[in-house]
Amino acid sequence: MLTITTILEVMSTSANLPEAEHSGLLKFLSAAFYAVSSFLIIVVNKTILTNYRFPSYMFLGIGQMATTIIILYAAKMNQTVHFQDFDRSIFIKIFPLPLLYVGNHITGLAGTKKLSLPMFTVLRKFTILMTMIMEARILKKKIPNRLIYSVLAIVFGALVAASSDLAFDAEGYTFILLNDVFTAASGVYTKKKLGTESLGKYGILFYNAFIIFIPTLLASAFTGDLHKAITYEHWLNTPFVSCFLMSCIMGFVLMYSIVLCSHYNSALTTTVVGAIKNVAVAYIGMFLGGDYLFSWTNFLGLNICISGGLVYSYLTFHSSSKPSQCNGSRIQKNQDQLKILIMEDSTDRLLVK
Repeated sequence: MLTITTILEVMSTSANLPEAEHSGLLKFLSAAFYAVSSFLIIVVNKTILTNYRFPSYMFLGIGQMATTIIILYAAKMNQTVHFQDFDRSIFIKIFPLPLLYVGNHITGLAGTKKLSLPMFTVLRKFTILMTMIMEARILKKKIPNRLIYSVLAIVFGALVAASSDLAFDAEGYTFILLNDVFTAASGVYTKKKLGTESLGKYGILFYNAFIIFIPTLLASAFTGDLHKAITYEHWLNTPFVSCFLMSCIMGFVLMYSIVLCSHYNSALTTTVVGAIKNVAVAYIGMFLGGDYLFSWTNFLGLNICISGGLVYSYLTFHSSSKPSQCNGSRIQKNQDQLKILIMEDSTDRLLVK
């Protein structure tokens, strides 16, 4: 039988064992889920706002918020998901995510309407640089130089591509750059809240949409945006309604995929994954969007972006398996030390007897 001292030593050593990191497969799958979700919603939103000329991007955002609230509330009632019930502490725990959430929605939809898909995706690359800076300042995270260089390559490619924009739209550029700021801040603070608060993934999603829904609806009504949406002429058009409902559902799926990706990866990795996806959107937009003006400078910039993004992805996901292997070795080493400690204690007990 072990002595009290030995038991305390065993408990102390076990407490110092490193926590298991998320596997490389979970990191990759969550990132891929986010990339696919983001790709699909951009295409659907572009169809609604450009092809169908829907007049209210704010109302589209309201529809996405309402869908998020309904889905998560129904899931909570069915006990499919669990998150904290509403109380006054929610406001303190979740701030400033609701403000960043609505800002991200509105500026993103507005930019989608104003710019071609390729230029939209190019300007979104600046989110990566902003996220990297915010991670270092807010999360106090040290980023390896090799990742910094790959991020700078992505941003440089964006600058090259944007320098030849033959359809410059100052308002569209402003919306997208604001969207970059909101997206970067939202990703970093989501990562922070996931690590420090008790809301969980579903609580963050639900209360983000719940808190900001009424103020956004009132703002839409006050500006006349809501009236434009209600009096839109194609509400009886089945293809348009299908696209609108798909956008609302994909709004929820996208927000969930962002939180999930941020949970398993860093905020910077989530942003870079979005950037790689955006380049795919840019290539497709050259052929399907109908509003892309081709130039070799722009095309070169897009290829520099995708090259930097692929290098970042390789460095991130390839190296993610190494810490796990290292941690596994350390855990095994500590376990061996525990076995030796127990055996030594048992031997000492036998010798005493």
